[in-house]
Amino acid sequence: MGRRMKLLHTADLHIGKMMFDFSLYEDQEYILNQILDIAKKEQVDVIVLAGDIYDRSIPSAEAVTLFDTFLTGCVKAGITTMVISGNHDSPERLSFGEKLFEKNGLYIAGNFHGQIKKVELMDAYGKVNFYLLPFVRPGQVGAKTEAEGVEKIIKEASSINKNERNVLITHYFVGGKDSVPETSESENIVYVGGIDMVSPTLFKDYDYVALGHIHKSQKIGQGNVYYSGTPLAYSFSEGSNKSVRIVELKNKEEISVKQVSLIPLREVRTIKGNLWELVKEEVASLENREDYIRAILTNEEALMEPMSVLRSVYPNAMEIVLERKKLATANQKEQIRNRQNKAGIELFQEFYQDVQDEQLSEQQLQTAEEIMKAAMLE
Repeated sequence: MGRRMKLLHTADLHIGKMMFDFSLYEDQEYILNQILDIAKKEQVDVIVLAGDIYDRSIPSAEAVTLFDTFLTGCVKAGITTMVISGNHDSPERLSFGEKLFEKNGLYIAGNFHGQIKKVELMDAYGKVNFYLLPFVRPGQVGAKTEAEGVEKIIKEASSINKNERNVLITHYFVGGKDSVPETSESENIVYVGGIDMVSPTLFKDYDYVALGHIHKSQKIGQGNVYYSGTPLAYSFSEGSNKSVRIVELKNKEEISVKQVSLIPLREVRTIKGNLWELVKEEVASLENREDYIRAILTNEEALMEPMSVLRSVYPNAMEIVLERKKLATANQKEQIRNRQNKAGIELFQEFYQDVQDEQLSEQQLQTAEEIMKAAMLE
């Protein structure tokens, strides 16, 4: 029949994000270029960015420049782009120049002006209506909870033509009793008794709902309600299986949704074992040692500067978790009590024995005694 509407759905870019004091700028630049390449290859008409564009309400100049470069690429490729603000974004800053940008096919809904922003596009099957609903705090619409606020906004929205295809872009914690979203440790969500969980039944009149807010890609409820998830893993609980959603809208009965995988510049992964085994060349070379690493160390002995040792092999090691299996026995507890009555040099000898698994030499012992005596005199 001809050209059909095709869109790419992603969200939660969190440009400017830091993980354990590591800047992810290079990783985000790499993945945004990949998203644009996918959009071109899939020949999409629209790119949907469903909120949390930036990680902070006041983004750095570097973060703004990166997003500007991505949007410029979308415009040059002739791809209509739709952006809403999320709870991490500053609506005012994101809305800058929105009227001017619309002339170039860039539609931004940063601030909520009392009604859902509507954008109409055409394809061979007729009209497709895009509704852009940014994250709105309950107080802005006289509501007590996010769920109540969204319900109020949806009910007050202009009537939707159910004979046409309608797409909603929004950014909330959406779920129900049988479809609670799966979250990860990178999300800061206070969820008590479901009071702030928005029901997907509110979106029954929309043919596709492009959600942002939850970092794991997933379907919610019975209809075409989807979280795209983040394009990068922002915590070790997320894993690196990231993707974008490609949605094809023909007529109302023919809507297809597929995932296209994203390949990060660096994986976010966990390794586990004895420190001295993990840093061996034959172990480290099995995967990309430049990946972002959390190491669960099973060493029973005390370790001196284990992060420095780890980073000598894995330069982007971020976190160490110590997992010691030994439990203090009655004998060990007795040893702890005995240590309280020992002199300083004896304690140092035991400490050295625990760390190095060998005894102090006579020369080392003499040096240690001299240092302790000098310290006591001072």
